[in-house]
Amino acid sequence: MYLAACIEWLFAAEHPSFPDRIHAAKAAGLTAVEFHLWRDKPLAEVRRALDETGVRLASMVVEPRRSLIDPAQHEEFLAAVRDSLRAAKEAGAPALVVASGFTRPDVSRQEQHDIAVGVLKQAAALAEQAGILLLLEPLNTRVEHPGMFLDSTAEGLDMVEEVGSPNLRLLYDMYHSTVMGEDPAQVLAGRFHLVGHIQVADVPGRHQPGSGTVDWPRYVGVLRDLGYAGAVGLEYKPEGPTLETLATARATLGL
Repeated sequence: MYLAACIEWLFAAEHPSFPDRIHAAKAAGLTAVEFHLWRDKPLAEVRRALDETGVRLASMVVEPRRSLIDPAQHEEFLAAVRDSLRAAKEAGAPALVVASGFTRPDVSRQEQHDIAVGVLKQAAALAEQAGILLLLEPLNTRVEHPGMFLDSTAEGLDMVEEVGSPNLRLLYDMYHSTVMGEDPAQVLAGRFHLVGHIQVADVPGRHQPGSGTVDWPRYVGVLRDLGYAGAVGLEYKPEGPTLETLATARATLGL
């Protein structure tokens, strides 16, 4: 396992220039970064900074964000996937993140689930052609994302399994999962082959690991036991100078 700094938040206070955050991550001993939306980023400069430093880009987000569960938005969603796949190639990102969109209260949950699986099959086919991984991310509905349809790791894994594409995997964000009361050992048991990326932040507050109540030695132990060897995205909001929070996160995670 290796750490990937979410430079949307990490190094942001110290370095307003986005490419400078990549250099700062390198100077801090990190080998990978990730960020959220890409349309407001200088992708050519980002790619140059990645090439200059040798830092890898772990992921960015499909945008504009559109609903998977509303067929009226599917055309726009697939157009966003196509645009984002091209941007991922330009920036050097191997993976793109998608979320479900908000629940439609007048439609049954099963129908919404099936609608999402249908459009994810189309998006996964586009990703297969491009050689890019799509990451489906469940988001918590208790703090930041009330009304979001997909807030369950188990249902997210069901969707990935139903789509059946090697280019669609689950983004398991330990923060969102913990907020929803899930236990990683339980929700990932027997299904970890469907997970493509991990992100972390502490609970409560979404700050650096070591700032809250999560039992990180046990959580990291679960990942080790499952054989995870990929990026662990530090998607937290620094509670203090980035380098100080990084030191806390590294010591807490043991990575």
